[in-house]
Amino acid sequence: MMTQAADRTANLITTVREDQLDLPTPCSQFDVKGLINHLEWVADLFASLAAKGPMVEQREYAGDFPERVRRMLAAWESPQAWEGESPGMGLPMPTVAMMALFDLVVHGWDLSRAIGAPFQVEPEVVKTLLAFAEQMAPMGRQQGIFAEPVPVGPDATEFDRLLGLVGRDPGWSAQATQR
Repeated sequence: MMTQAADRTANLITTVREDQLDLPTPCSQFDVKGLINHLEWVADLFASLAAKGPMVEQREYAGDFPERVRRMLAAWESPQAWEGESPGMGLPMPTVAMMALFDLVVHGWDLSRAIGAPFQVEPEVVKTLLAFAEQMAPMGRQQGIFAEPVPVGPDATEFDRLLGLVGRDPGWSAQATQR
């Protein structure tokens, strides 16, 4: 699942044009360039954590997410990456891996919405992340990682329910924010 999400997000990032870097995203903390910079840090962070290394500092935007995410995936290929607890986060390693998957998928969606590109997520990934988010949402909100939930209709897809749960408006569009 992590490889599919990493590939999808990396491919999406490679389509971003220079004139799109200052567009807003559904993640209100970031414009497109800031979001890609955050994803570069996410790749570095989760590569370090997979090797039982420390938390790493975010650096300036470099535009090399595909290479960074390849290093992250390589780190998670080791069976030892999945064992024990993360010294950097104090969480079980499978939980840390789920956080990486979550960031790749949700921020990939953020980016797709910002630049007007399609974004499909496999049903198995959505089910897995929805269960994870339901479990982690209270702590995530307390730590400022998740925003307050956004209500979605009773006929919402599971992916829209996931987005709403973590504070994203599934109907967000860049055009609506510029009005």
